[in-house]
Amino acid sequence: MDEAPHLARGRAAEEHACRHLRTQGLRLITRNYRCAAGELDLVMADGEQLVFVEVRLRRNPHFGSGADTVGPRKQARLIAAALHYIQHHRCRQACRFDVVSVGPQPDALEWIRDAFHAAY
Repeated sequence: MDEAPHLARGRAAEEHACRHLRTQGLRLITRNYRCAAGELDLVMADGEQLVFVEVRLRRNPHFGSGADTVGPRKQARLIAAALHYIQHHRCRQACRFDVVSVGPQPDALEWIRDAFHAAY
């Protein structure tokens, strides 16, 4: 059974973001970490820091970047999923949340480090 087109596009965007971040020195730990609280697209390491990466695909840039779609509700779900990850993997290092917005063109990638902060 073939993958739905929107899922294939999302997977390709995540792969593109992951490749870019790896060229910038980040190391992939896991992809698509799922728990009851939500999903983390990419969990990476930047030196000693743990990085939770949300990848957003925007096919039409006229409606804003993918980063614009990570509002308070989405942030809360990402924070909850990250807390689950931290607890279940007994992480002790500093963490941050990055957002990678992937546009319709191959070079249309925006990486926002430390895109938002968690108050926990």
